[in-house]
Amino acid sequence: MATKSTISEVSNHVGQEVTIGSWVNNKRSSGKIQFLQLRDGTGYIQAVVVKSEVSEEAWEAAKSLTQESSLYITGLVREEARSQSGFELTVTGIEIIQVAVDYPITPKEHGVDYLMDHRHLWIRSPRQRAVLIIRAQIIRAVQKFFDDRGFRLVDPPILTPSSCEGTTELFHTKYFDEDAFLTQSGQLYMEAAAMALGKVYSFGPTFRAEKSKTRRHLIEFWMIEPEMAFTDLEESLVVQEQFVSYVIQYVVANCRKELETLERDIPKLEAIQAPFPRITYDEAIVFLNENGFEIPWGEDFGAPHETAIAEKYEKPVFITHYPTKIKAFYMKPDPNRPEVVLCADMIAPEGYGEIIGGSQRIDDPELMEERFKEHELSTDAYQWYMDLRKYGTVPHAGFGLGLERTVAWICGLDHVRETIPFPRLLNRLYP
Repeated sequence: MATKSTISEVSNHVGQEVTIGSWVNNKRSSGKIQFLQLRDGTGYIQAVVVKSEVSEEAWEAAKSLTQESSLYITGLVREEARSQSGFELTVTGIEIIQVAVDYPITPKEHGVDYLMDHRHLWIRSPRQRAVLIIRAQIIRAVQKFFDDRGFRLVDPPILTPSSCEGTTELFHTKYFDEDAFLTQSGQLYMEAAAMALGKVYSFGPTFRAEKSKTRRHLIEFWMIEPEMAFTDLEESLVVQEQFVSYVIQYVVANCRKELETLERDIPKLEAIQAPFPRITYDEAIVFLNENGFEIPWGEDFGAPHETAIAEKYEKPVFITHYPTKIKAFYMKPDPNRPEVVLCADMIAPEGYGEIIGGSQRIDDPELMEERFKEHELSTDAYQWYMDLRKYGTVPHAGFGLGLERTVAWICGLDHVRETIPFPRLLNRLYP
């Protein structure tokens, strides 16, 4: 009886007969030989059906197979240097599970809307599979980086009574008789966790109700949000650049085949090593105004501004010390210059924009109270957050990395819609 195997494990069965549950990715025939390109989720392999070496029933079964038909295929594993996997299957038997009829995604070109309507099937394609494998490896790298450095994983709530940043672009729902919102960030809760555990991080879904259609925005996306007690901005920046470098090099080491499938410029990724360059907001304003942009001091940067700055560097670049008025209420002002805050955005190269935003947090209870009044925040909703400054306040800092933008950059994708299995966009809630 043949050994059951996956495609990724056939190297352990050279010269042996195995049975693999698979789908037909493609097929071609050459007279008395049929070539089946098969996939099983773990990889791809070519199965060769020779008419003179199989039963008439098996030959006819192979002829009836169509794109995405499902089957159990049995055959002898042999090494094949010309194959992408390095192995090939000489078929001895076929058991059809289902012959797929009129599979809607054919090798011809399809429009993006059509592919998004069939996203549940599109993710079977080699490129989409490569993206999802890389995403999974990024998640593994993130957790390994923080776990190995003494951070504790903490899960903040998804339902919250108020906005994290004082914005109104949130999804509202009823929580029995109260108003509640889908979270836009777990940061405030992570600050509380840091006061209990020292170094923490969260990894979960967040939601923004802004009506944005850009290639960098999703409605539902995943954030990694570390928070560190007894830490200042400078120390946080070092963690950030080490973190991003680690994730990139982990993917390069473990996903070379997938990066090649995506035709990614791997040497560009290999060059991403800490430390990263840093410029201040003031320096960025001067640079932009000297290079064709008219932007006054005090205005936030948009995608064209970030791209222009990033083009100067081959690595991510930090932009630090933004004006206080354009940043969140909890960011600590520079003691030497209170009109700017101790913060930084990390801008990825190649036009991928901001992937990290972070800051040192206000730890002075009186200053935090002033900020509450300035931003007209509800003291009732945030009393617990004020308590963090009232009972054992300490300097602390943290940041948030957007998973999907990071996936887009590492994979070299044009749009974040391909970075998540089932994207939620302004006009898309299906499938």
